Amino acid sequence: MKEYVSVTARFDPDGNLLPVKLHWKDGRVFDIDRILDIRYAASLKAGGAGIRYLCRIAGHERYLFLEDNRWFVDGK
Repeated sequence: MKEYVSVTARFDPDGNLLPVKLHWKDGRVFDIDRILDIRYAASLKAGGAGIRYLCRIAGHERYLFLEDNRWFVDGK
């Protein structure tokens, strides 16, 4: 199941869109510590495809997807 989230993102000098913060619907906000990988890929759990960012958030690795100008993570 896709869990849509709000994201604060920025463009780097090369024009790449990079997520900086992840905002959950319940109001929690997490800094994205590091982006480990960026590639076009499918979400095997939730379905759909888009730009997949492998992010380190609070010491945990998590996939964040950008699909049709909407951000989502794989729901549980």
